[in-house]
Order: sequence, then C-alpha cells, then structure tokens
Amino acid sequence: MTRVAVLGAGITGVTTAYALAKRGVNVTLIERHRYAAMETSYANGGQLSASHAEVWNHKATILNALKWMARRDAPLLLHPWPSWHKLSWFAQFLAAMPAYERNTIATARLAIAARAHLFAWAQEEHIDFDHRRAGILHVYRDQRGFERAAGVSRLLAQGGLERRAVTRQEMRAIEPTLQGDFYGGYYTDSDSTGDIHKFTSGLADACLRLGVACRYGAQVTALAREHGKVRISVGAGEDSTLFDAVVICAGTASRAMAAMLGDHVNVYPVKGYSITVQLDDAASRAAAPKVSLLDDATKLVSSRLGEDRLRVAGTAEFNGFNDDIRADRIRPLVRWVEQCFPGVNTRKVIPWAGLRPMLPDMLPKVGPGKAPGVYYNTGHGHLGWTLAAATAEMVAEVLLSSSAANR
Repeated sequence: MTRVAVLGAGITGVTTAYALAKRGVNVTLIERHRYAAMETSYANGGQLSASHAEVWNHKATILNALKWMARRDAPLLLHPWPSWHKLSWFAQFLAAMPAYERNTIATARLAIAARAHLFAWAQEEHIDFDHRRAGILHVYRDQRGFERAAGVSRLLAQGGLERRAVTRQEMRAIEPTLQGDFYGGYYTDSDSTGDIHKFTSGLADACLRLGVACRYGAQVTALAREHGKVRISVGAGEDSTLFDAVVICAGTASRAMAAMLGDHVNVYPVKGYSITVQLDDAASRAAAPKVSLLDDATKLVSSRLGEDRLRVAGTAEFNGFNDDIRADRIRPLVRWVEQCFPGVNTRKVIPWAGLRPMLPDMLPKVGPGKAPGVYYNTGHGHLGWTLAAATAEMVAEVLLSSSAANR
C-alpha cells in the first residue's frame, strides 16, 4: 500500500488526509502543533464564500494599497520595508493581472465544487461546526463600489454562481439589525458560514477513525528525495521516515519546504485579524446579525457562529512572518461592530491574528512538484475554508493516478 505523508494539519492538510484515507491510502498526518487547526484555521472570518472568489490582481488593489500606506488602521496595509521575498511576490502579482478575469471565474467554479464535498463529509462524520445556511450579503456604501460589484457578479456568473443585486430596503429585510448608510448590496443565498476550527478538529478525529497516523507536536526539519521516495525528518533529525509520497499543505511554511525538494512555491504570509464577540446577554444576541456580511468599504466580514458568538474578520497586512496582534489593527473591527450593530455589547472580545498563505496569482497550487512523489495543496490565501474540500479531492485523485501509473 502507498505510504503518504501529509504535512500540516490546518484545513487543507486535514481535508487532504481525509480524502486520501477514504480512498484506502496509508496516511501519516504530521503537524508541529499539539492539535489540528491551531494557526490560520483557528479563527478566520467563517465564510464559505464563493461570492468572495474575486482575485486581488486588479488595479483597484494597487491603488488602495498605495493610498492606505500611511494609515496604520488601513484595510490593506503594505509595509514599505523591502525584502526579496516581498519584491518577487509583488512582481509576480503584477504579472498575473492580465489573468484577473480568468482566475476569478476559475476560483468561483472551485468554490462551488467544494461545497458538495464539505457538506457531505460533515454529514457523514456528524461534525457540528455551527453551520448556518443564511447566505452572504455584500454591502456597498457608495454608487462606485456598487457598480464595480456588478462587473464582478458577471464574472462570478460565468463561474456558475448566482448573486443578485438588492436595494437598501431589501438589505434591511435580509438583515434587519444592520445599521448605517449604504447605497445597495449583492446577496448570494447559496453561500454559508461555519466555524473552521470546529470543522477541522472534527474531521481530524474522523481521520483517526479511518486509520490515519496523526503525529502532532512534530516539527519537520528536513525533506529529501531518496531512492525514489521522500525522507522526512522531524525534531533534531534523529527521527526520519521514508514515504512513497508527500503532500505539502503547510500554509506559509510551504515555501521553505518546497525549496528543500527543488520547487519554488512563492507563498507569502498575508496577515489577517479577527475578533470573536461573545454575545452573553439576550439583548446582544437579538442585536447581532444572523446573515453573514461583507462590507466592501472596510473589507470586513462577519459571521454568526451559533447563538452566542459573532466573528468579525478582515484586513490584509504585508509584513512578513509577523503574527503579532496589534491593538491599532483590532480597534477598527470593534468599532465596526459598534457602528453597524450598536445594540451588541463589546465588553468581551477575543482578538486573533493569522497568516494567510497567498500565491501571487491568488490560485492555490494543487498537484505534483518537479520530483516524483512530491505534491502540493497550498497557497489558498483568504479562501482556504472555502476551497479546501475541492482541492483535497483534486490532489488525492492526481496522487492515486500517478501512483497507479508508476506501478
């Protein structure tokens, strides 16, 4: 039987291990933390959002980044200090701009395909992850943003996603608790939300039941091709094992791991922040939104997780491998809740920051590397929760097909 190591137990690693195990593969899941889903898959915005499939390779992103550089609380913060990694990433980002439309359509298709797998797995494994199928409402504060969204909607429609324009009055009917001056919105009733940490942890338990060997607290220190196999060393290096194949799902660590195996996977860590507002009183629970939102002006998203939690997340910070939680980056998230949902008590707020693994063209790397037996499922950026179930199925199919061909 083919022995496969999956590196990383975030959402992409756990879904990959599960997809392989369901196909009868002998899988070892290796994770440096003591538990699954302890980094970027811990407290994200919660949205399973095909409607958020637009890639960022657009002139509007560049203009906003330049405009906001002097603002410490900017939705997109580009630190000016140069590094070769940052410069090379942005050069490739600019080079991918002509593919903006094609990549947006491809991402929407992938997001729609992922839904069926994720929902089926949750049902089969009895995973409670606070799943809420109430749709996602994108809100726009001015005519310019609303009209630009019409163009994005046409691209999403080419990818198979239906989202409809709604008036201010219709927005109030969809989410009555929302306060503020908005021009209009777009509503995608097929999108949903859920707790990524709960889902990933539940699926990791399912992996154990399927026979996956889960090695937590194991830091990968070296990867090498050896006699047609892949040798993986953990810890100080005394502990090393040969596998027939490896799938690298290691988020922002994927770039360094790929380099050990002769591949260039230019993942950059783009920091995002979230807050979890504890809705401990009845008034807060009544005043908090039930429908998931994306505010285009602030680039913030919200998701209701169960009855007693409101997750608000967003911002993008290009600052290397820095996961510090900064008060000046958290404050706008709290202020957004207080302005849009003034009846919510923000006395108890839990802040969090995570590093999204982004590739310059905003598409994940899914499939084989240069050397036989090396595969990737990484670089999902801000859409890991949305896309992971589909890319896990894709890489599992490719790996098994290659293994069968090489027998």
